[in-house]
Amino acid sequence: MEDTHVLGSKIVRILYKERMSVECGSENYRDYRKMGCIPEVGLSSGKRSMPVIGMGTAVYPFTRSETMKLAILHAIQIGYKHFDTAAVYDSEQPLGEAIAEALQLGLINSREELFITSKLWCNDAYGDCVRPALEKTLKNLGLEYLDLYLIHWPVSMKPGEYKFPSDKGDIVPMDFKSTWAAMEECQRVGLTRSIGVSNFSCKKLTQLLSTADIPPAVNQVEMHPLWQQKKLREFCAAKGIHVSAYSPLGGKGTPWGTGQVMDCTVLKDIAQARGKTVAQVSLRWVYEQGVSMLVKSFNKERLNENLQILDWSLSKEELHLIGQIPQRRGYPAMEFVSDGGPYKTVEEFWDDEI
Repeated sequence: MEDTHVLGSKIVRILYKERMSVECGSENYRDYRKMGCIPEVGLSSGKRSMPVIGMGTAVYPFTRSETMKLAILHAIQIGYKHFDTAAVYDSEQPLGEAIAEALQLGLINSREELFITSKLWCNDAYGDCVRPALEKTLKNLGLEYLDLYLIHWPVSMKPGEYKFPSDKGDIVPMDFKSTWAAMEECQRVGLTRSIGVSNFSCKKLTQLLSTADIPPAVNQVEMHPLWQQKKLREFCAAKGIHVSAYSPLGGKGTPWGTGQVMDCTVLKDIAQARGKTVAQVSLRWVYEQGVSMLVKSFNKERLNENLQILDWSLSKEELHLIGQIPQRRGYPAMEFVSDGGPYKTVEEFWDDEI
């Protein structure tokens, strides 16, 4: 007689696959996992290539949930391989649980099939805190290594409880040299395959590169048709740094988001003419810039819809129209600006890249 736990696990796998076969039988569903058509981009580290479409897990207020875990499982089922989390999001544990269940259910054969990104929060952005923070992240995820570890913001905060927004009096200048040296050591010892940054301007990247032995493989930043980041993308391309877009649909409903992308008349007109959604037009535009993207949705239809941008192209005329959209950063990052802090104005924080 089989062990009750083993039998129970088999039943769970059967029921899950039966449910997914029904859901995936709809005419709008495509099995991207079998098609293997999500492109990947090589990184300067020479390690695991990064899938260009990934799933974000930031839900504000930051909190873990069973809904999150089930959405991640569904995403793995339909072909997502890249998952983005962060220490401050409180989503590392649900992601780790979903990965473990995906292995148990046979949705993936090994952890190697996935690309997992997490980020160092500002409270731990000190040379002697980086490795312990990464080891805690790995424990939360139940993994032995990350594919990519990023410095979340170019500031440090006094050690203590993770929170966003933080008390402005806790914000202090980051010692880029010692913090990045600790990131480099994490890569050397195999705790992460690649390292990078997030929300770094050209000037801050220049400062970091001036003392770096290992250049950042990725700079993850806000990017969408209303904030196209042309200057930063050109700088990063020249330095061999891959740009990855967060909030490629604007991040509506979050403190760092804007609804202007989804409400943009230019994008709406193109979407209507092409028989696409505004989201698909925006994501396709990002993809055609050679930029990877992270899209947060726990809705099954939207998760599938986000992958349906790979078998068509925007015309030259459409690209020209999008290129003429007035530019405005959606998230000014006022939470990191204060009279007594290292950055006293938004312009200083972004080095006039606003």
